[in-house]
Amino acid sequence: MSNSTSLLSRTTVLIYGVVSYAIFFATFCYACCFVGGFIVPKSIDSPADTPLLPALLIDAGLLALFAVQHSVMARPFFKRWLTRFIPPAAERSTYTLASSLALIALFLAWQPLGGVLWDVQMPLARGLLYAGFAFGWGLVLVTTFLINHFDLFGLRQVWLNFCGTPYTPLRFTMPGPYKLVRHPLYVGWLFAFWCTPTMTAAHLFFSVMTTAYILVAIRLEEKDLEDAHPEYTNYKRTTPMLVPRLASDLPATRREQS
Repeated sequence: MSNSTSLLSRTTVLIYGVVSYAIFFATFCYACCFVGGFIVPKSIDSPADTPLLPALLIDAGLLALFAVQHSVMARPFFKRWLTRFIPPAAERSTYTLASSLALIALFLAWQPLGGVLWDVQMPLARGLLYAGFAFGWGLVLVTTFLINHFDLFGLRQVWLNFCGTPYTPLRFTMPGPYKLVRHPLYVGWLFAFWCTPTMTAAHLFFSVMTTAYILVAIRLEEKDLEDAHPEYTNYKRTTPMLVPRLASDLPATRREQS
């Protein structure tokens, strides 16, 4: 392959990675508004306009689509298969793009269910629930930077490829909140999904289903982590999964990325 062809290929992969990341970031911001009921034309809590059973089936299908995509594409066997057809440097960007597209489909086709289970009006309590919501989304974003945001979403891979530098996997480390729980990112999602002053039937369905998915995803992810990082077995034994202990002896290492 000539140098010009190689440069064109590496540039194409870089552009693909940057565009995939831009779509992800826009999707992440939209998801915050969709779940919180801010700004967007249709949110998770919008008034129902479809009969209950069809709406439930559609919503369940959309959540299942995201869960299958998110889990299957993260498994090592799928990564090996995918990189037979695309450059290895583009694998993580492809995963990021596919996740974003699955979420966009959810935003577009989501069917609100109507019905309010609780509606907190007390200003202090309402403010605390919004604070928990903001804390959750903030924790998700901050956690991605602690475990290398740019590697997690594929930018590091496409940049190293563009520079002609071989990719090196990130070391197993334990930054910040990873000293307290093994999955602070998922803790953030739980806060983001459950902390709401107005809980509709659709919001409850979404929160229950995503919580169930998180518990399954943790099992799958941890199996891969134990295979990839010998240190993870001890870390798993000594560090809680989602709820921190009041006091404990903490290990000294933590992964940066699954």
